[in-house]
Amino acid sequence: MDFNLSEEHHQAQKLARDFAAKEVAPIIKDADRNHEMPSFILPRLAETGLLGLCIPMKYGGQGMDYITLGLVCEELDYVDIALRTALSVHLGLNSLGLLQWGTEEQKQKFLIPQATGEKYGMFGLTEPGSGSDVANMTSTATRDGKHYVINGEKTWISLATQAHHMLWFAKTKAEDDTLQLSAFIIETDRKGVTSGEIHGKLGSRAGSTGWVHCENVRIPVDNLLGHEGEGFKIAMSCLDNGRYTVGSGCVGVIKASIDASTKYCKERKAFGKEIGKLQLVQQKIAHMTASYEIGRLLYLKVGWLKNNGIRNTKETSLLKWHATEASFRSANEAIQIHGAYGYSDEYDVERFMRNARVTTIYEGTSEIQQLIQAGYTLGYRKDSNLRCELPSYNKTEWQNEIN
Repeated sequence: MDFNLSEEHHQAQKLARDFAAKEVAPIIKDADRNHEMPSFILPRLAETGLLGLCIPMKYGGQGMDYITLGLVCEELDYVDIALRTALSVHLGLNSLGLLQWGTEEQKQKFLIPQATGEKYGMFGLTEPGSGSDVANMTSTATRDGKHYVINGEKTWISLATQAHHMLWFAKTKAEDDTLQLSAFIIETDRKGVTSGEIHGKLGSRAGSTGWVHCENVRIPVDNLLGHEGEGFKIAMSCLDNGRYTVGSGCVGVIKASIDASTKYCKERKAFGKEIGKLQLVQQKIAHMTASYEIGRLLYLKVGWLKNNGIRNTKETSLLKWHATEASFRSANEAIQIHGAYGYSDEYDVERFMRNARVTTIYEGTSEIQQLIQAGYTLGYRKDSNLRCELPSYNKTEWQNEIN
């Protein structure tokens, strides 16, 4: 591995940093207090090109690599989870899934407008009674001639009321009448699709989270992603991408907690000296620093693996587990360093903690990640064709426009 970042890496990192710092940071407290996603976030992410960051140029994207995606997620989450979540869902969970599994016709119809930011995408896997237990899903897709009829409900869906396209997972019948999981592309303006926002969240208040209901929604058979019965491996491959964005984003939360705490340590005095001189405060800063460096190394490694087309389910899981748990601990320690002020939204650290909490739950809970790691170590779990990697990053191919 080469740990030197290219000029392109630095430029993309600066673009994300400047956008988040200049346009979002000044208004994020009010957006969080009002439980509203700022209306300009998705359009501006599109204008900056971030929504198609690592989609090949021939499909409307920027043609950047996966390390760039990690760097950008770190910068966005440094300011607020709502920014990174929008990118995670639209690009990580949806668009990269279309890139990997879609037909050329599907890429032309759905991926290109998503990469350019004309359309937004979401990911519909979780249901009211089905989270980690995917097999308990109740959504169905019934073949009816040249159409599928979709019924079911998804919940805790980011961008549920914002997206134009969704990847929807439902059960179909195999030839032997057993049920199997399949994946579909559904336009949200189709008859029978309804959605709404979920309110009262602990964190991610400046982000859009909701539910989607499908009642006898008819879609053409051409909207099937992959083949019938491939839904599980499609979902898992999409989650590998999503977990990468979550993990790298949480590294940004750790860094934000370090920076906020360092600043406060030099301003606040106790017992006649800066609180940064107190050893137990230094211990907290040291733990945060170690968590940051480990998290950054992990996501750079995963980005490198993805760039080279190497399967990375184990490494991505470890990144997601470490970074999400470490971001929550770091934000919690930052509150402790700030004392009573940290308990108030006058300072950002209480928002960091509330936002970090959900990352240990969605896209595979910390418990699921622990089972994955233990399974690999004990030899009970081995990579198989259930998880297929994205195409390796080829700069010439990804950055060449269609003639």
